[in-house]
Amino acid sequence: MSHIRLLIVDDHTVVRTGLRGMLAGQADFEIVGEAADGAEAVTLTERLRPDVVLMDLRMPNMDGVTAIRHIKARHPEVQILVLTTYDTDADILRAIEAGATGYLLKDTGREELARAIRAAARGESVLAPPVAAKLMQQMRAPGEERLSARELEILRLVAHGKSNKEIARHLHISQATVKTHLLHIYQKLGVSDRTAAVTEGVRRGYIRLE
Repeated sequence: MSHIRLLIVDDHTVVRTGLRGMLAGQADFEIVGEAADGAEAVTLTERLRPDVVLMDLRMPNMDGVTAIRHIKARHPEVQILVLTTYDTDADILRAIEAGATGYLLKDTGREELARAIRAAARGESVLAPPVAAKLMQQMRAPGEERLSARELEILRLVAHGKSNKEIARHLHISQATVKTHLLHIYQKLGVSDRTAAVTEGVRRGYIRLE
């Protein structure tokens, strides 16, 4: 029997240990490694070549979405299954746009998780029911043009009080490009300034203020 090689990525040791325990009884799974942040996940994927990566989203050093982008750019054959406590529209869209195969919540049961991993290994999309419902709602929202992954990134930096110059430096783009993105954000959200954009972004679930 060919094993599904798994890499577990989460910044909490107790979560990684719990997942390892949950999956240990599955004869067709082989847990090849664990990573505590996105940067380590990218490095270990390069070295261990897992079939499926179980990826948390909110982590220090490098978040899950950035790690997904890096991994999919170098190894498109690796399937990435997001496993997180966050189910906001923005988190879901960013992860899927980055290349995630599926999106599950951490309250997923053992058997459901095992089925999802097997489906992901076959390249099939797997979404937790609440996540699927949110995506359907997004698609059906009349006349609401959603923000792109880059626009979400900029809106989050604005929410953290970053200036256009700081955003440009952080994202390695010009200030003119930042201004253009901001204009698109204002247009899509139906607002005219940064403060209103952040307020509306929070209301729609695009961003959360920690």
